[in-house]
This record gives sequence, C-alpha cells and structure tokens, in this order.
Amino acid sequence: MGTGSQDATNRFKALMDQVEEPLKTTYQNVHQGYHAETLARFLKAREWNVIKAHKMLVDCLHWRVQNEIDNILTKPIIPTDLYRAVRNSQLIGMSGYSREGLPVFAHGVGLSTFDKASVHYYVQSHIQINEYRDRIVLPTASRKYGRPITTCVKVLDMTGLKLSALNQIKLMTIISTIDDMNYPEKTNTYYIVNAPYIFSACWKVVKPLLQERTRKKVQVLSGNGRDELLKIMDAASLPHFCKREGSGSSRHSEYANENCFSLDHPFHQQLYNYIKQQSLASEPTQPIKQGSVHVDLPEPAAEGIEIAKTIESEMQKFENGNGLSGSLDGHKINDNSGYRTTHCL
Repeated sequence: MGTGSQDATNRFKALMDQVEEPLKTTYQNVHQGYHAETLARFLKAREWNVIKAHKMLVDCLHWRVQNEIDNILTKPIIPTDLYRAVRNSQLIGMSGYSREGLPVFAHGVGLSTFDKASVHYYVQSHIQINEYRDRIVLPTASRKYGRPITTCVKVLDMTGLKLSALNQIKLMTIISTIDDMNYPEKTNTYYIVNAPYIFSACWKVVKPLLQERTRKKVQVLSGNGRDELLKIMDAASLPHFCKREGSGSSRHSEYANENCFSLDHPFHQQLYNYIKQQSLASEPTQPIKQGSVHVDLPEPAAEGIEIAKTIESEMQKFENGNGLSGSLDGHKINDNSGYRTTHCL
C-alpha cells in the first residue's frame, strides 16, 4: 500500500471511529477484525475518494440495520424442499480453495432459471451466502493461513446461456446492485468458462462500458478452463463443471457431493445446518417460521442500467436474427479484459 493509499486509509479510519450504535455493532460484522482491508475495499470501490467511500460504507451500515442483515443467518429457508428448489434454480456454491487460500465460488450463470420461488427468497439466499462467506468462511481461512484473507475467486459457467436469460436480467440486476453497494471488492478474479458465442457478442459491446478496475479482474478461459484453473488451485477444488471436457450440464454431476450447486454438497449442508442452528439458538422456544426475508430492493445505479439495456439490446438482435458476426475463440480471448453483466461481477 503506497503512502497516498495509507493516508486515505488513516483518514477513513478516523471517520469510522466516530460511528455510534447501532452502526458500530453492524460494522463489526462487516470488518470481522480486518479494519484496514475493509476500508481499502470501500476506497477502491470509490477510486480512493475518502468522502465518497465513507458515505458508501455508512449507507451500507444503515442498509444492514434497516434490513436486519446481522440476523439473516438465523432465518433458514424452509421447508427443505423449497430450499432445494432454490438451490436447483440459483446455481451457486463453493468448491474449495485456491493455493493462496482464497475460497473458490462457482456460479452457473447460463443454467440458473430463478423460477422456483419469489424474488425475496433468491435475494435472501444470495445475502446469506455472502454473510456466511464473510463471517465464517473467510475468517476461518485467515486463521488457517495465518494472514488476512478477505476476498474470493469466482468461476462463472456460461453453459446453456440463451436468449431466455433476458427474463432474469431484472433479478440479477437487483442482486448485482446489492453486491456493488454493500459487498464491494470481495472478488479477486472472475474466471469465465464454457462461453458460447452469445456471450462473446454481448461481451464485445459491454466491455467499453466498464471501469478498468473491473476489466482487469476478468479472465475468459478456453473451454471449461481446467488447465488454466489448475495453475491456481488443486484438482479437488475445481468446480464440477471444470473437471473434464464434455461433462455435460453444469447443473448435474455424477455424484451429488461433487456438484457444488447441490444442497447435498458439503458446503451447502454446512451452511444450511449452521443457519438452522443459529435460528434455534436465537429463539429456542419458538418453532422455525416459514417465509422469506424481505430486504429493501435497491434501485440500480446508472451504470448498471446502461449495461443491462445494452445486453438486452444485443440479445434482441440474436432473437431477430441480426446478431454480430464472428465466433468465440477462447484461446485468443484470454487477455484479462472485462465483462460485467448483471451476474454479480
């Protein structure tokens, strides 16, 4: 961290030291003891402008208090069949760790349908995974590796990406906006795998709209990305859809516990059991209630709206048979260029 960055961090910390309850308590759940790293994340998200970063973080803390985010890990999605339906249609999971100790999260972008529950359940599920990552997974990794680990890597599987993805853009914009505003700079690198041509065309027109900081985070890998990913993680940590060529749909795997999207995967079992245990601990005499958590849904930023409209426009061209010409050559498109759609980059 340079002198200017350190000075900005010190000024930011002085401002945050003045925060009073109830913001002070929720801030502890955000930083988990890693103040400097947390302040740096918000500073990066606001181009190291201390005033803007301070406003962003304080707004985040108010959002957490108003929506009781600190308690969201005490509110399981029940019954289990409903949660399984959410997991089968919101494809996200954790497959392992990189060699540097960063958690590896996988997203089945192309095959997520978001059609088995209300918007509120999907938002609740996403925030719960974020909170479990930040409060349990990352602190555990930090203790294991003896250094602060406050970010993760993500592998985005584009298998099955179709024009029907237009139906998901509104929900994904909501989720992306929640992440941008309240969980900024939590991802070190995004790896795009199994990218079809429709992705290539959208990426070409979205790329100029992105900030350089975002572009540098994204790598588009050839095929399922296995060879490249093995440079940063062991085979056991590869998402199931990266383990072999021609393995079929990323929604399924030969063994349930290999499919990191499945409720039967160890990560989701641990997460779900943890939330149920927290629920019983918080209200031991009360039965667990069914019902989604209603979180205030944010208005997307202008940048997000522009990107969503651009993607919609490009996909409409495909629907009308006027898509861009060309093809996706994964061997050539591996230049750290950016792609930030509404899929939570």
